[in-house]
Amino acid sequence: MPTLNGAIVLVTGANGGIGTQFVHEALARGAAKVYATARSPRTWEDKRIVPLTLDVTDPASIRAAAEVATDVTVLINNAGASVSSPGILSHSDEEIRANVETNFLGPLFLARAFAPILSAKDESVIIDIHSALSWYATSGIYSATKAALWSATNSLRLELAPAGVHVVGVHVGYVDTVMAARHTGPKTAPADLVNQVFNAVEAGEYEVLADEASVNLKAGLSGPIEALYPQLAATNA
Repeated sequence: MPTLNGAIVLVTGANGGIGTQFVHEALARGAAKVYATARSPRTWEDKRIVPLTLDVTDPASIRAAAEVATDVTVLINNAGASVSSPGILSHSDEEIRANVETNFLGPLFLARAFAPILSAKDESVIIDIHSALSWYATSGIYSATKAALWSATNSLRLELAPAGVHVVGVHVGYVDTVMAARHTGPKTAPADLVNQVFNAVEAGEYEVLADEASVNLKAGLSGPIEALYPQLAATNA
């Protein structure tokens, strides 16, 4: 089974609430080194944490990171962008492109860049942070890009399994971070989310449904579309 003990971890979006928790919890579980990446990396007090500049929307930045972090055994695609309004037609060109590039193309291109590195290691792992909104299209382009990432994660899992790379997809609703500050209702604590993810990795699991919303939404995919989106039934009444 994959383990965090002795692992070399790279976390995208390491400055955020979830990313920071991934950094600290990886070390708590015995990781030997963590590359904490961000567009503007911050200073960390622990010498085991290596700040690394990475813009997941920039192919040159991705290539540069892969050239530096050649010892990585765990890649965590955590960086994400959100939108300011619901719906998909209301988003600006900039919002659409930012979400596609950050939430879908970035993780995919990072997986491609690091696949040769991870395939050469024993018990290597890719962790992709999706969203419960992958299965619930109420956040427009954000939902669409997270759904695309979910599909890409499934493809990566199949393609990289023969090389020994274990691919984990994570679904979660709102997490108690700055990004979700405007939302009301239940939120998962970043520490609880990260613990669930790492527990799943070390148990050899492929998918994390981190909260009740994710469990219910996945189950809802097998039902009629009107059950998932009751507003359609109201429209056709």
